[in-house]
Formats: sequence, C-alpha cells, structure tokens
Amino acid sequence: MDIRYYLSVNPLEALIASHLSPQEFGRYMATGKKNGSYERIMFIEVEGGFGSYFDWDYARERCVAHEDGRPKNSVWMSVYRALEHVELDKLMSLYMTTLDGRTLEIPRGEYQGPDESQGYFVYQEICPITPLVVSRLNPTDFCTYMTDTTNKVSVPQMVFADLKTIDFEHPENTGNIGGAYDRNIQHLRECIQDVQTQKDKPNKNVERSVTSFSYQIVNNGVYVGHGSNLVQYTMPSVAELRQKHYDWARSAMII
Repeated sequence: MDIRYYLSVNPLEALIASHLSPQEFGRYMATGKKNGSYERIMFIEVEGGFGSYFDWDYARERCVAHEDGRPKNSVWMSVYRALEHVELDKLMSLYMTTLDGRTLEIPRGEYQGPDESQGYFVYQEICPITPLVVSRLNPTDFCTYMTDTTNKVSVPQMVFADLKTIDFEHPENTGNIGGAYDRNIQHLRECIQDVQTQKDKPNKNVERSVTSFSYQIVNNGVYVGHGSNLVQYTMPSVAELRQKHYDWARSAMII
C-alpha cells in the first residue's frame, strides 16, 4: 500500500503518515472509528521524503498494513512545530472536513489575493497560532509582517484565511456568515477603525485565540506562506459548491 503524508493544521498541528485516501483520512480523523460527529479538521497532503527534520524511515517502518490486510490509519510523525519544517513546494491539495466526516478538496493554486476595495481584511490565523485579526495589510504583506523575525513577535511559517465580514453600511448585503461575529460586533468595528486610522498599527486582534471557525465565512481562500512566498487555496464559489459539492456544502452550513 502506498503511504501518504498529511499535514494537519486545524484543530491540531501534526504530520501524519497514512494508507488512507484524503477522503478516508478526513472521515477517520473527524469521526474516529465509529460514526458520529466529532470535530472539523483541515489538512494538506504533502510530498514526503524532504529534509532531515522528519523521520521518513520511521514512517515507512511503522506505516504497514495490519495482519488481516486492513490499511494503517495513522502513524504520527510530529505533533510540534510541524508546519515550519514543511517546504512550501511540497504542499499539494488542501482538504476541509466537516463535523460528520465529509471532505472537500481544494487544489493548490498561485496567489491571487482578495479584493482590497474595502480597505481592510479580517484574517483567521489557523496555524501555528489562532488569533482572529483585522488588518489593513493584504495577504502577502500580512504574511511578510507576521513571519518577519525582526519583529518582536513572529512565526516561522503560517496558515491563515481571509474571512467574509459584515457590510456595516448595508447589512442586508452581508450574506450567510452565521453567527461568527455575534459576540464581538462592536469590538470588530473598533478594531477596523483602529487599523484604518492608526498608521503605526497595521493589525489588531479581535480575539486572541479561536480554536474553531466555520468554513462558511472563508472568503477568498486559505493561504500558506513565509515572507512574501504564498501558496493559495481558493475557496469555491457558493454556486460551484451547490453544483459540484452539494452534500459537503450542506454539511458545512454554506447552503
């Protein structure tokens, strides 16, 4: 059986070897061996065998089929600082798994970026830290800032998503974003105002840590990067999800 390697980025950071296909792996990780809702998981398939940080020989030795022929579900290779040791050119498709184990594949793409016309962005940092952030920086500049070691606080590499937000001028145009901002609408307003008026503060935390967020508020997509080097996973439109991935979209509460 072929071994596949999955970088889990939410809700935990880990590199895992498995015989399972991405769809099977997502279902296994979300619901376990028994049926029933458990948790969302977001992971990226990676090409194995690079560098010296991960023990690829260990994975090959341990990721073997059971005596009765059943595939090996998982061999955990790292549960700490995995993301920073994965080379960007080894990243393949990203997968979003819902609570009931349905998995959507999003192919790797080139950076395009979201619309900048509103003058600010809302980012959900996903890995290795998880603040909800308002920023006036576009994704490239935000990633460059956050991974800049000359800053007092930085991360080696990061995964984050740009989010849909409330249309404060025309709330009826906001669309379906669920209750993501119900607890902090006024604080969100204040954070937006701060980054737009305080030139020395490009970023402002709305929440210090968000361990789980809904796929329905992902806007343009998910980004993985270091410095100005970004890999983009573009979120399909609602129309495309409805036509091609209806069951997943229903499970993700997007339609």
